[in-house]
Amino acid sequence: MAEHKRDYYEVLGVSKSATPEEIKKAYRRLARQYHPDLHPGAKKAEMEKKFKELTEAYEVLGDEEKRKKYDKYGFRWQEAEAYEQAREAAGAGRPAGEWNVFTEGDIGDFSDLFESLFGRRREGPSFSGFAMPGADLEATVQVTLQEVCTGTTRRLEIVDATGRPQPLEVRIPKGVQDGERLRVKGKGAPGVRGGPPGDLYLHVHIVPHPVFQRKGSDIWLTLPIWPWEAVLGAEVQVPTLTGPVKLKIPPGSQSKQQLRLKGKGLPTRTGSVGDQFAVLDIVVPSSISTEEKSVYEQLRKFPHADPRAELLRRAAYG
Repeated sequence: MAEHKRDYYEVLGVSKSATPEEIKKAYRRLARQYHPDLHPGAKKAEMEKKFKELTEAYEVLGDEEKRKKYDKYGFRWQEAEAYEQAREAAGAGRPAGEWNVFTEGDIGDFSDLFESLFGRRREGPSFSGFAMPGADLEATVQVTLQEVCTGTTRRLEIVDATGRPQPLEVRIPKGVQDGERLRVKGKGAPGVRGGPPGDLYLHVHIVPHPVFQRKGSDIWLTLPIWPWEAVLGAEVQVPTLTGPVKLKIPPGSQSKQQLRLKGKGLPTRTGSVGDQFAVLDIVVPSSISTEEKSVYEQLRKFPHADPRAELLRRAAYG
């Protein structure tokens, strides 16, 4: 029995009339809430399941064309589209230029439709005596930033000559780029009358991370620090894609100052590795004790240069 799926709009908590911006905001908010790295221990497996469901919903609703097809066909929009493409190709007496890869395990009645359709194509007079190459297949795969660091595999399903889905495991190399098109030779649609199979092309989409921002092969994050850590210096833990590391905060650090962690970014296909940059954000305690207040009042009595002097000077006209 196929696993029950929740409606993608329900997963993102938006209405069917939601704007693209509302869908994007909902995804980012929930991604921060459900990301497995933020829930260690017993809840991590549950969060992984929710995060996977969330990214699957955003992959469809965040794409205008895919959203239209989902609104029309529901969860089986890929199968319906592939059937229409193959039916049009059969009517024209030639193989379709691009067929979709099925990633759902429950094909159901569409298998019968494809089987009968492909049967007519094999027996049709237009192909008599001619070997024709199979069509190329296209699929989108989502990977996380952590998977970009290590490489990963994905299990897909492709349609064989009878119209039935067949499992296929493909490797995603480390250092893959967002939007990159990977070719898996010979794993496309089967050829006609002994012709060679087509190829499978994978379009890579790197899933946004709730903590890290990617700029090329470099990784950026905002690092909160206390005022006394900025003034006196400190050694703090900083998250990276491969685990937390210690970072020294120099005395006298300023807000928005950038500190570099060499080699903690993303690998590239050429073998180099980017860096990670921590942008300092000096935060103030929302509440303090009586003793802490007394210390701040003592600090206020010391003479300091006016931090707004330069601002006032530059704002003066004439």
